[in-house]
Amino acid sequence: MSPAEITALLLFCTAMSFSPGPNTTLATALAANGGLKRALRFCLAVPAGWTVLMAGSGLGLGALVLGLPALRWAVKIAGIAYMLWLAWKLARAGQLAQVDAARLRVTFWQGVGLQFLNIKAWMLALTLTAGWVVNAGAAPARNPGERLAIICGFMALFAFASNFTYALVGSLLRNWLAQGQRLLWFNRMLALVLVGTAGWMAKL
Repeated sequence: MSPAEITALLLFCTAMSFSPGPNTTLATALAANGGLKRALRFCLAVPAGWTVLMAGSGLGLGALVLGLPALRWAVKIAGIAYMLWLAWKLARAGQLAQVDAARLRVTFWQGVGLQFLNIKAWMLALTLTAGWVVNAGAAPARNPGERLAIICGFMALFAFASNFTYALVGSLLRNWLAQGQRLLWFNRMLALVLVGTAGWMAKL
C-alpha cells in the first residue's frame, strides 16, 4: 500500500472504531457493571470476530450477503433483536448485585458471533473490501491477499484498542456508579443507546 492509502486507512479505521456502536456500548456496560476483567474477554472477542468477518468479506462472503436480500434481512433482524434484548437486560440492572440476576453476560464466543449480527461491522468490512482490498486507487489491486492481511491486522488492533478504551472508562466509573441510583440511570442511558443503534440498523 502507498503512504496515502495507509494514511486514509488509519483515519477511516480511527473514525469507525472509536465512534459509539454496539460493541463500544456493550464494552462500557460490561465493565461498569462487572469490572474490567469481565469486559476484557469481550474486548478480545471483538477483534477475533471482526478478523473472521473481514477475511470472509474479502473472500466473497460480503458479496453473497449483498446478493441475497433474504440473507441480508436475516442478519439485520437478528442483530436488531439482539440489541433490543441486551438493552432490556441492561435497563433492569440498578445495582451491581443485580447484574448476575439480569444475566448481563456475554461469553467470548457470543462476542465473536455478535460481529456477524452487527450491521456497522458489515458496512465497515464491505467498505474496506471495496476501497482497499480489491482496488488500489483507481485500478484493481494486484495483491488483494496481502492487502486483506494488512487490513485485518490494522482493524484487529483498532477493534481491541477502541473497546478496551470504552471498557476502561466504564470500569473507572464503577465505584461512583455504585452509589444510589446512578448505575440504574447509567444502564438505562446505555440501553437507550442500544435501542437507538437498533433503530439505525433498521434503516440500513
